[in-house]
Formats: sequence, structure tokens, C-alpha cells
Amino acid sequence: MIQLRDVHKAFGSKRVLEGFSLDVHEGETMVIIGYSGTGKSVAIKHIVGLLEPDSGEVTVDGLDVPRLPRRELYRLRARIGYVFQFAALFDSISIGENVSMGLRKQGDLSDEEIRVRVAEALDLVDLPGVAQRFPAELSGGMRKRVGIARAIALRPKYLLYDEPTTGLDPVTSAVIDQLMVRMREKLGVTSIVITHDMRSAYTVGTRI
Repeated sequence: MIQLRDVHKAFGSKRVLEGFSLDVHEGETMVIIGYSGTGKSVAIKHIVGLLEPDSGEVTVDGLDVPRLPRRELYRLRARIGYVFQFAALFDSISIGENVSMGLRKQGDLSDEEIRVRVAEALDLVDLPGVAQRFPAELSGGMRKRVGIARAIALRPKYLLYDEPTTGLDPVTSAVIDQLMVRMREKLGVTSIVITHDMRSAYTVGTRI
């Protein structure tokens, strides 16, 4: 379970979160909607320790995220897949290398196990056979799907999606929505989806 309690966060004089609270229960897809710049992405960055609250509590499975030692924070992050707004792929390396980055950083798997895990993740997002290609060779929608593959390759308990359909045409957005639903149904992951796309919110969310 993910819990944020009375979280406050400011950047200089700009107060972004003022008493933000949220409970995300296991197995659900929680959608957070709102205008651009209202602090949606700021809120979920606290969950993986990319930001620390000025005050308030952030817990994941009972762990106090802001107070975790670095080693334990890395261990927690291995259970949380993060899908960035613009996929955040590295253009200079292949798709397979992009998807395998988290797995290699963990250092627990052999090269063959990583290759199998990458192939499984790309199959799940309907992109078999693209491991040797480069991001510049793919469409925007395909790059988004690679970003999801990179997140699920870690076999996370939680998936955080930051504006997953931003910049996509309606048809491609619908494909991404169905992928998010599939991740919940096939993998049983608990998800948080940040969006201002109401059609997407009603499609993927079990709670908004």
C-alpha cells in the first residue's frame, strides 16, 4: 500500500503541495487528474524518493520513504516501475539496452536471463523483435511502449505512469490505455496514473 499523509512541498516561494494526502490500495489503478503545473508529478516523485517532502509522511508497504538509508531506498525502487512522460530513452543505445538498464544495475541476473526478461517485456507491449533497433527508428507511441517495457522488465509491484498519453494522437493514446489495463490484468500490478486526459482516466482507472 502507498500512503501520503499531509504532504507539503515548496520550491522557493512557490508552494506546490499543501497538505496532499492519498491512499493507493493493492491491485487498483489510481488516476490523479488535474491541470498542468498543479503538482501531480511532484506528488508521485515523493513515492520513489526523487523528492523529499518539506513536511508530512510518505510510506510504501509501511516503509518511511524519506528516511530510508540509500541502500534500502534502491531496494524499494526495484519494486516500483516508473514510466516517464516522454519515455526518457537513451538515443545512443539500442532498445534492448534501454529496457535492460534497470536489470543490469541490479546485478542479480546473467546476460542470458536479462535477454529473456527484455524479450518478455517487449512482447507484453506488442513490440517483439525491436531489441536491436534504436529509439530514433521508432514512432512516439512505440517509444512510450518501450518506456513501459523498461518499467515492467523489473517485475515491479507498483507502476507509476507520468502523463503516458501526452503528445500522442487519439488512436495511439487508446493503444497505450489498453496496455495499462493489460498490465493490471496480466501482471497484477498496482498503478498510479498521472493525466489530464479524461478519456484515458475513465478507461484505465479503477479509482480517480
